[in-house]
Amino acid sequence: MTEAETDTPAEVDLGDLVREGGAAELAAYVEELDARETARAICELEPEEQTMLLSRLGPEQAGEVLETLPDVTATEAIESLPAETAAAILHELPSDDQADLYKSLDSIDAAAILAELDSDEAERITELASYPDDTAGGLLATEVVALRDIASVGRTVERLRGDADRLRRLDIQYAYVVAKGRRLVGVLRLRDLLLAEDDTKLETIMIREPLSIPADMPLAELETFFDDHAFLGVPVVDGEGRLVGAVSRVAVDEATQDQATSDYRRSMGVVVEELRTMPTLRRSRLRLAWLSINIVLNVVAASVIAAYQETLSQVITLAVFLPIISDMSGCSGNQAVAVSMRELSLGLIRPNEWLRVWGKEAAVGVINGLALGLLIGLVSGFYDGNVWMGLVVGSALAANTLLAVLLGGVLPLALKQMKVDPALASGPILTTVTDMCGFFLVLSLAALMISRLVG
Repeated sequence: MTEAETDTPAEVDLGDLVREGGAAELAAYVEELDARETARAICELEPEEQTMLLSRLGPEQAGEVLETLPDVTATEAIESLPAETAAAILHELPSDDQADLYKSLDSIDAAAILAELDSDEAERITELASYPDDTAGGLLATEVVALRDIASVGRTVERLRGDADRLRRLDIQYAYVVAKGRRLVGVLRLRDLLLAEDDTKLETIMIREPLSIPADMPLAELETFFDDHAFLGVPVVDGEGRLVGAVSRVAVDEATQDQATSDYRRSMGVVVEELRTMPTLRRSRLRLAWLSINIVLNVVAASVIAAYQETLSQVITLAVFLPIISDMSGCSGNQAVAVSMRELSLGLIRPNEWLRVWGKEAAVGVINGLALGLLIGLVSGFYDGNVWMGLVVGSALAANTLLAVLLGGVLPLALKQMKVDPALASGPILTTVTDMCGFFLVLSLAALMISRLVG
């Protein structure tokens, strides 16, 4: 067969290969795909084909495939496998991925899979899974080189050579030196290890009092740590100074990006991760769960307009400016929400500091409200040919802008204090309140000045 006649990965249907191809052929095909191609091809398979694929690949290659998939797809795929097969694949994953996948599994499936693993490994996975995702403990990997301080260079090098197969998989720059009880006491450069005499003790060539971080350090502080230090990774210790693992700069960067993506997704009403390869009815149900709440909130806002139908019918020009007032106030409020969300994530404010936030936002709200109110007032007055129309519309927007930034600034803090996800609830609440208040302000002011607006 000529080179031109040879099938490329893009020309082969993975589903056909899963159902009809040989195991070696399937493994070779998947090996040729890069991470993006793998994820795309597998997400396009039917659920039963995904199960067949993982079952037919070896555990190591199946683990590599899982690492390329979106979290929701990886979870569903591993849950569909027999517990023994799933455990073999889970065993091949890095420790941080093991913990993440374990946490996402149904409790019954998770227990069945853990029962198939070695007790020490199962205990380590459950311990890592106990840390919150946005902390050092939730991001750390346990695959580190930990050496005893009293060991000699010769014995250490011999030990490392004996463990060469495992160590080749790790990106090792440093080894961590521990005392009895796995207490972190130093960091060892591999260069220093190789150049030292065989009978030299590690405690004499290690870097003492190394920088380390606690397992409960939040993501925002991890970002700051790596901004301040040009490290590729840092050791993580528990409350008693024992080495737990290490967090890499790459892991922190990925977690930060994932958090931003998740916050944006939830602010748009996509509460659970959704992929277009999911069943249509399931996707519809996920979206409707949120949209149905929003329609109720919008009906509440629209009820204000219904209460002022007579005023609106007499001054129909107001209908032109109602959506402008609603939209501009919402935008101003969302800016305040974004600032509060960011400061909360960085630890710059606490949920109970609403009074300070309110004061800061009030100043911005007054300035921006006056500026926007003046601008829309001039436009509406010129459009209608009535200076009173400009006064009504401009005043309503100015007041509603102030209200929007005050509410937008403190709403995330209040929701955080009530243990409600600010990214999920801030937007709909803010939009409903600013719509209601905006409609009420402009229509009530118009009702008070109806004689000047109509006459």
